[in-house]
Amino acid sequence: MRTHARGWALRVAMTMLFAGPPIAADDVSVLKDLTAVIALQALSCGQVIAVVRQGESDYITSCQDGNRYRVFSSLLGVVLHD
Repeated sequence: MRTHARGWALRVAMTMLFAGPPIAADDVSVLKDLTAVIALQALSCGQVIAVVRQGESDYITSCQDGNRYRVFSSLLGVVLHD
C-alpha cells in the first residue's frame, strides 16, 4: 500500500510540475515542486534553491545541502540523475 501511495503522490507532483503554461525556472512553485519530486525519491536535498531549465520537462537542480540532480520526464515517468 505504501508503494502505491508513493507512486500516486509522484504522479500528482509530476503532473503539477509539467502541466500547464510554461513558467520561469526561478518561480517559487517550480522550486517547491522539484523539491517534492526529489523527496519522493528518498534522495538527500533539503530544499531546491536553484534551477536551470535545460528543456521542456528537463531541469538541473541545486539543493540546500549541496547536492545537484537532473530531473526530467521520460515515457517511463520521472528520471533523476546525480
